[in-house]
Amino acid sequence: MSIRNIVAGAFCVAAMAVAPHGASAEPVEKIAFMEVIHSLFYSPLYAALGLGYFEDEGLEFDLVAAQGSDKATAALISGNADIVLAGPETAVYIEGGQSPEKIRIFAGLTATDGSFLVGREPDDAFDWSDLKGKTVLGWRQGSAPAIFFEKVLKDHGLDPKTDVEIITNVAIPARLGAFMAGTADYGTFFEPDVTKIEASGDGFALANVGEAAGQIDYTVFTATESYIAEHPEVIQGFTNAIARAEAWIDETPVDEVAVVLEPFFPGVDPAELASSIERQRAAGVWKTTPLVTPEAIDSLQELLIGAGVLEAGKKVAYESIVDPSFAEAAQ
Repeated sequence: MSIRNIVAGAFCVAAMAVAPHGASAEPVEKIAFMEVIHSLFYSPLYAALGLGYFEDEGLEFDLVAAQGSDKATAALISGNADIVLAGPETAVYIEGGQSPEKIRIFAGLTATDGSFLVGREPDDAFDWSDLKGKTVLGWRQGSAPAIFFEKVLKDHGLDPKTDVEIITNVAIPARLGAFMAGTADYGTFFEPDVTKIEASGDGFALANVGEAAGQIDYTVFTATESYIAEHPEVIQGFTNAIARAEAWIDETPVDEVAVVLEPFFPGVDPAELASSIERQRAAGVWKTTPLVTPEAIDSLQELLIGAGVLEAGKKVAYESIVDPSFAEAAQ
C-alpha cells in the first residue's frame, strides 16, 4: 500500500479535526489543544497527526489556531486549553508575573525561527543591511518573531527603532493580504504564506530569519503545572508522539513528507509543499528531539534581555519553567 493511501485512510481533514484511523489500544482521551497559527513551520505536529502517532497514544484533539502565543497562553491559564503550542518566552513572562497558575514547558518542536524575509524582487545578493531605510511588515512587539527579527537586525548593525520602520499593528490573519496588497517593502512570513506570496508574484523569499539568528528553541508545548500533575499520562503520550514525528520528518524524503502534510494544507500544490519542506529542513528549523535544555532556556532569556522585554535581574530558573522528564522518557 502506498504512503498516500495509508495517509488517506488515517484521518479525515474536515474542520482540521483528528479522526481515528483504526482501533486504538487505549481508550481515547479528547484534549483541548491550541496552536499559535496554522503553519508548515509546525510540520512535525501535523506529521504526528497524519501518521496516527497521537492515536497510538490514545489521544485525540482538534487543531485550533489562537493567532498568537499571547492568546494561546491566555486560553491555557483560563482553562480553555489543556495543551498549547507557543513561544517559550510565554513561560518566562508568566513565571515572573502575578498569575497564581504557572505553566511548564514539557516538549520542544522548533529549533529556531522558521520565518523567511520576503522582498518585492528576487535578490541573490541580498544583505540584511539592505533593510536600512525600508519598511518591514513585522509581528506583535515582544512576540518571538519580533524578538528574533530584531536580533538579526542588531547583529547586522541596524537599529530596529531608527534604521528600519517595522509595522507591528497588522493582525495575524490580515498580514498575508496586507503584504500582497502592497503594504511594506519587505515582510517576514512563515510557510505556507511564503509559497503563496511567491506563487502570486507579489514577493520572493530572500533569507531565513532563524539561520541568521542562530539555534534557540522557538516554539514549545506547554501545559499548566496543575494539568501536568493531574494528567501525566496525557503529557507523556503527547511527547512520545512528537518525538516519533520529529525523528520521522528528519530522515524521510521530502516527497513522502509532503504526502502526509498535504491534507492539512488544502490548495497548496504537493510540489510546492515538498519545496517548502526542503527549504525549512535545510534551514534547520525543526528539533530532532523534544528535549528543551537549560542552555536553550538561558539563550532565550539572554535574547529577551537584549530585546528589552526582560530585565537582567528577572531571569527565571530552568527548573521553574521546564519539566524535561517527559522528553527524557519519550519512546
